[in-house]
Amino acid sequence: MKAVRVHRHGGPEVLTYEDVPEPQPKPDQAVVKIDVAGINFIDIYFRTGLYKTDLPFTDGQEAAGVVAAVGSEVTNVHPGDRVAYCGVLGGYAEYAAVPAHRLVSVPDGIDAATAAALMVQGMTVHYLTHSTFPLGEGHTALVHAAAGGVGLILVQVAKMRGARVIATCSTEEKAALVREAGADEVILYTEKDFLEEVKRLTDGVGVDVAYDAVGKSTWEGSMNSLRPRGMMVFYGNASGPVPAIEPLTLTAKGSLFMTRPSLVNYVSKREDLEKRSSDLFGWASSGKLKVRIGEIHPLSEAAKAQERLAGRLTTGKILLTP
Repeated sequence: MKAVRVHRHGGPEVLTYEDVPEPQPKPDQAVVKIDVAGINFIDIYFRTGLYKTDLPFTDGQEAAGVVAAVGSEVTNVHPGDRVAYCGVLGGYAEYAAVPAHRLVSVPDGIDAATAAALMVQGMTVHYLTHSTFPLGEGHTALVHAAAGGVGLILVQVAKMRGARVIATCSTEEKAALVREAGADEVILYTEKDFLEEVKRLTDGVGVDVAYDAVGKSTWEGSMNSLRPRGMMVFYGNASGPVPAIEPLTLTAKGSLFMTRPSLVNYVSKREDLEKRSSDLFGWASSGKLKVRIGEIHPLSEAAKAQERLAGRLTTGKILLTP
């Protein structure tokens, strides 16, 4: 079978499209014939070595497809079942062996592209808005990179929760998508200082929570955008990692809260995985949540797809098809 492998850390050029043996399931695994795999920033972090794993490896943390075979101990899925998963390396391939307890069933009415698009980015939004900082009526949230795969879902779910959303993006074309998703205010950070605009739009008070997946280039402005006792949520490093922050900085800026969450810790329990995925599939099925598929590339073009994501040249979700 074909897979995209990483033999050394580096730029997109280290992603190699090659033949590898088709996996066989261990007793607790299912082999999934992958229909669609998702591209996420975490794939880039593993490729570059920012996040550690043994070399060589098959990149990709998210996919949807059909169960092809199961191990001797597996009872929750069967060959022929439509499934999706996240948080397991190996998605950039025609087949992947996945621990069966990481698989969720994909309901009728949800296609494979939508299912794959919701696994990492959708469940990230779910925990950000329901658990990390449970949004509700009266809250104001700052959302960076609002036209991206997470951003467009985050804007919609934040509005579903009753929050006011101040969003940032780079172009007017992207801003139109963000407004369509429901954002109350959209700031073009290429034209205006987002911190000044946030202060203006909140009458100098600041926001209750800042959701920042950009990192190095936005972290300070994001923290300064918070009201006293607001929460700073760093959940990505698109422009590079956030530098070390002294605890007394949080005091000086208004007794702030700060967290650096990860999806793995919010779906480690089976009930959380099922609850989050079930909510997302339900919202998508009913039309309450619109999932934008921005681009679909063949598996052999994984390097190109990652370059476009890293260059912030895309909107919505980027997918690969074997």
